[in-house]
Amino acid sequence: MNIRGKLIIIGGAVDKGSFTETDLDKNAAKNLNFFEAGILKRIIEESKHKTESRIEVITTASKIPREIGPEYVKALHYLGADNVDVLNIETREQASNPEILGRLRAADVVMFTGGDQLRLTSILGGTPFHDILLDKYHNEEFIYAGTSAGAAAASNNMIYQGSSSEALLKGEVKITSGLGLIDGVIIDTHFVQRGRIGRLFQSVVGNPKVLGVGLGEDTGLLITHNSKMEAIGSGLVILVDGREIKDTNLTQVELGQPISINHLVTHVMSMYDTFDLATYKMTIKSSQYV
Repeated sequence: MNIRGKLIIIGGAVDKGSFTETDLDKNAAKNLNFFEAGILKRIIEESKHKTESRIEVITTASKIPREIGPEYVKALHYLGADNVDVLNIETREQASNPEILGRLRAADVVMFTGGDQLRLTSILGGTPFHDILLDKYHNEEFIYAGTSAGAAAASNNMIYQGSSSEALLKGEVKITSGLGLIDGVIIDTHFVQRGRIGRLFQSVVGNPKVLGVGLGEDTGLLITHNSKMEAIGSGLVILVDGREIKDTNLTQVELGQPISINHLVTHVMSMYDTFDLATYKMTIKSSQYV
């Protein structure tokens, strides 16, 4: 299938409005500074009409949407994009509202904020809003951009809960269905800073066909045609490939017991490196061997 849309998924910074956060920074603007390293600007550059593109910021994942939405608008304005507004969708009924659906149909870019990815799927999943979102992504020159929860929810399989410190104990990672824009991957965010590699290992060992994608903060992936992934931003992207796993004790141990995995392949990407989901080949932009 020829996917016309683009995905830009971002690891996040401080996760404003998230159920996982215990200390919410009162200065929301500070948490958007990482975009100025190039990620938010890249979203604008990749969009259909550049700074003239119609951008809708969707705050559904956040518990404080009225605070975080205007900060994204301000950051986008700073970069020259003025055709921007906020969609505060807080109920399933609103996700069927004709006015909101009309705004989605007119959008060139949707920007999903951070928060709780389970709010995204439980409020938007299976609604007319979700149907239009998928149709636009498949058939139009359209960008789905998401940070933190917005990134985690982009794939078919979605991590929605799991302790970082105990993630390699059987049963500690909880997975459900995401919004389904891309198949064959599972995404985790705030990856390096919160030590979440164990969460991704467990996600992949349970279904080695799925590529684990760990996004560091200040870091994103631009995905075109649902196949080519380019690292953007200043941090790291960790990829976990389970296809060559030789052995594991996953089905032999009880819930809460440690998981063993033999021969799990990992890749580390930084800015401008690419990875082809069709061939599973990575290209390092500044390779020392070229």
